[in-house]
Amino acid sequence: MLSIRLKRMGKKKHPSYRIVVMDKRKDPQANYIEAVGFYNPQLKTVELKKERIKYWLSVGAQPSATVHNLLVNENVIKKPKIKISIKKEKAQEEKKAEEAKNALDKNNAS
Repeated sequence: MLSIRLKRMGKKKHPSYRIVVMDKRKDPQANYIEAVGFYNPQLKTVELKKERIKYWLSVGAQPSATVHNLLVNENVIKKPKIKISIKKEKAQEEKKAEEAKNALDKNNAS
């Protein structure tokens, strides 16, 4: 299955990303089929090959959540944005759930 996702470029602590089409099962740093854009989060610049992106989407390529939101911002696709969860939030939620479970076990043991 093909995906459109970000491939990190640039120096340490100064990331920039290529937007590439590649097999979803491959490592993000592996070879890609085609580069269809560029994104620099520090300068807030986005360059897209809109026709090629539309072609790959028509063939069945699925964009990652971040790329999907970039495409919505640049009016390439007309869909709502996807909420992206951060790993820290997930870890905190899991920690709270575990604490609640331990508290219930403690109350049941008494």
